[in-house]
Amino acid sequence: MRLLVLGGTAWLGAAVARAGLAQGLEVTCLARGGSGAVPEGARLVRADRDAPAAYREVVGADWDVVVDVARQPGHVRRAVSALADLARTYVLVSTVSVYADGSTPGDDEGAELLGALAGDVMASMAEYGPAKVACEHHVRTAFGPERSLIARSGLLGGPGDVSDRTGYWPLRFARPAVDDGAVLVPDAPDLGTQVIDVRDLAAWLVRAGADGRSGILNAVGETVPLAAHLALARSVAGHAGPVVPAAPRWLVDHDVEPWAGERSLPLWLPQPECDGFGARSGSAARAAGLVTRPLAQTLAETLAWELARDPARTRRAGLDRDAERALLAELRGGTALPGTR
Repeated sequence: MRLLVLGGTAWLGAAVARAGLAQGLEVTCLARGGSGAVPEGARLVRADRDAPAAYREVVGADWDVVVDVARQPGHVRRAVSALADLARTYVLVSTVSVYADGSTPGDDEGAELLGALAGDVMASMAEYGPAKVACEHHVRTAFGPERSLIARSGLLGGPGDVSDRTGYWPLRFARPAVDDGAVLVPDAPDLGTQVIDVRDLAAWLVRAGADGRSGILNAVGETVPLAAHLALARSVAGHAGPVVPAAPRWLVDHDVEPWAGERSLPLWLPQPECDGFGARSGSAARAAGLVTRPLAQTLAETLAWELARDPARTRRAGLDRDAERALLAELRGGTALPGTR
């Protein structure tokens, strides 16, 4: 069987290519190649998806499966136009960020969507959800519901996570910012988290595409409350120091951001408006063969990857050590009430 990966050199795309090779498929990756090399055994077709002739070298063949990880609607629109008559199944990696409401735990694929981005170009991450809605529309229009698989992924984790969201907590517990080992955490114990290991998602995307599966499915990890997630991160790091909870309102008042970015606490989200963001139903994808490894394994292997990297590098998510020290000092000085909401 022949697999075409639109991407294949960055984190998820490369994982898809490796999964295809592991499952015995002939793998071709169409990419600029700027993010690195394709996995050994895959063929690279260098192309810029903004160029008019981007698909010239792949339209002379038939493809059993196409897997597309794009977020730009124009990239997807042009790809499906070029490949609609040549590919049996088109798999798009979408996101649970397409949903209009994140407040209700257990929502499934029938939940209301955001409006689709009108143009071809996502100008900023603020348009990520609408852009992916538009990408979904282009795939379903060109391939129809019978020949398309839309995988609405949850938060990806595992070794290679340069977003720093899933590696922050095990690394912080392994390397606390203060001498007594204290670690600052958000006091949101019941908030759901749904990390899916990138390797599990990639393996399922290839297998489901090769099997000709179709439909729209939430590809998410098991729902794990934030307190339990942090306990697992602490366990794999061997942390024995204090855990210091801070009220969400206090964190906001002290310019700590939720989820990601500079001066943030990853995985934490506002409640109750985000109570369902990390607690969506993934039962349909599991019925379609999605299997996920234990979160503890993902966190342990991500920690090993983190520990091999430069500790002085600038991170894309989390608190730097100086910021955490200052926040802990203020909390411990009695200016806030830890554990209150």
